[in-house]
Amino acid sequence: MTVEVGPVLLPSELGRAVLSAIRAANPDVRVQDRGAYLRVLSPARCAVTRAAIEEALGQAVSLPGDLELCMPSFKGLLRVDTERAVWEASVE
Repeated sequence: MTVEVGPVLLPSELGRAVLSAIRAANPDVRVQDRGAYLRVLSPARCAVTRAAIEEALGQAVSLPGDLELCMPSFKGLLRVDTERAVWEASVE
């Protein structure tokens, strides 16, 4: 069984830009639209780059700060730096 990982995003302009960038880079991603939030799930690994978010949004973003503004929660282990965010399944 493959564990799904990924962010929970607010449906704001920034959150939708992050979602667009994630979809472009992760073809197996699925999204559960819960109205107040978007649950993004990808098998085992989900990644997004700052450059892809900026392209989708049309303006500069800062990681991790701007991601924290639109991501109240996530599933998996998160590694984030100034250039990318990666959610991965835990290895036990």
